[in-house]
Amino acid sequence: MPMHVIYGGTFDPVHHGHLRLALEVSERLGNVLVSLVPCHIPPHRGQTGATAAQRLRLLELAIAGEPDLRIDDRELRRGGASYTADTLRQLRGELGINVPLAIVLGTDAFAGLDRWKEWQHIPELAHIIVVQRPGIILDPDGDPARLLVKNAAGSAGALHGCAAGRVLKLNPPWLDISATGIRDRISLGQSPRYLAPDSVLAEIQHMGLYGACPAKNF
Repeated sequence: MPMHVIYGGTFDPVHHGHLRLALEVSERLGNVLVSLVPCHIPPHRGQTGATAAQRLRLLELAIAGEPDLRIDDRELRRGGASYTADTLRQLRGELGINVPLAIVLGTDAFAGLDRWKEWQHIPELAHIIVVQRPGIILDPDGDPARLLVKNAAGSAGALHGCAAGRVLKLNPPWLDISATGIRDRISLGQSPRYLAPDSVLAEIQHMGLYGACPAKNF
């Protein structure tokens, strides 16, 4: 069975930065399928601006026609706070012990890995793909940085050779787009065009999300 890769987030809303990063990871790992995993309730953030069903709908529109991306809505169906260790444990139970499984994290998220629930078990369950974000520097004395050094994968191909435990650092082109910035622009009556797929923006407007006026085009 080929490698299984998940990329989680609130996707509130999904935008071109999320989508481009997912495709970069897919290509660098040999055009593997990447599953986007929208969380139900993010344990380290406040409430989302759109409901779980609305965020899922936006994701469905965003990846329509893209063969290398799919949606895994298990955290939405599970309900409650979304913890990565729980999701990986569930996936590992489905995939078995030998299938390579990897999770994608930005360096900002990886820097706080040691504050996550059961974080020590995450490398036992999956590889970690750390995507460099501009301006984020790991504390060299912190547990995440030590994990990166200890378990570093020399290449993307190394992740295919074992089921879990390696940490791969990638530095793909970064689109400096944030969901917060999109929500802010919409709430201020400014255009978010070209920051997210047109289909996503049209649905945001149709549903009146983030303060959008359905009667006024972006």
